Amino acid sequence: MIEAITGRIAALNPAAVTVETAGGVAYLLNISLATFTHLEGMESVRLLVHESIREDTWTLYGFFDEEERELFRALVGVSGVGASSARMILSAFNAADIRNAIAAGDAKLLKSVKGIGAKTAERIIVDLKDKIKAVADMPVAPGGIELSNNVAEEALEALVILGFQRQASQKALKKLFDNEPDLTVEQAVKKAMKMI
Repeated sequence: MIEAITGRIAALNPAAVTVETAGGVAYLLNISLATFTHLEGMESVRLLVHESIREDTWTLYGFFDEEERELFRALVGVSGVGASSARMILSAFNAADIRNAIAAGDAKLLKSVKGIGAKTAERIIVDLKDKIKAVADMPVAPGGIELSNNVAEEALEALVILGFQRQASQKALKKLFDNEPDLTVEQAVKKAMKMI
């Protein structure tokens, strides 16, 4: 089992990173927006890994810190929540917000994530309420659109990779950047996900 991968960042986008190890092997790891934000501007990295092995695929998920990986593993342990849905939840909200929502029984917050319906949100709360502890509020990093804007382009690509329609994503991003031109990629994607 792979615990962590250390190496040079060969490619990075808001949904995935390719890490080339010292031995010359490059690994593609799916990541959340939180991990992407940590990796921006870095040349090399050590990422914690979760492996998802099925009959037809072997997928790696990378995490910047143990808290995010633990939360991801708790979410995929809930019946009906797959790795893609767990990554979507971790991309929509920071770990503290997710923990607090589960502890408070806030199904509405979880339902706002694409692909998470009312029953799944309730199941997450029921299954994890005793396992996930609430945390004190943590500050979120501060952060018309022309799609030549690099931040807007990266946000658009992240939304498309996460399964949102390109046209709806462009429309949401245009509205966001018209009002808040200094948004980061992570902030733009999180806000757009709530609008689409």
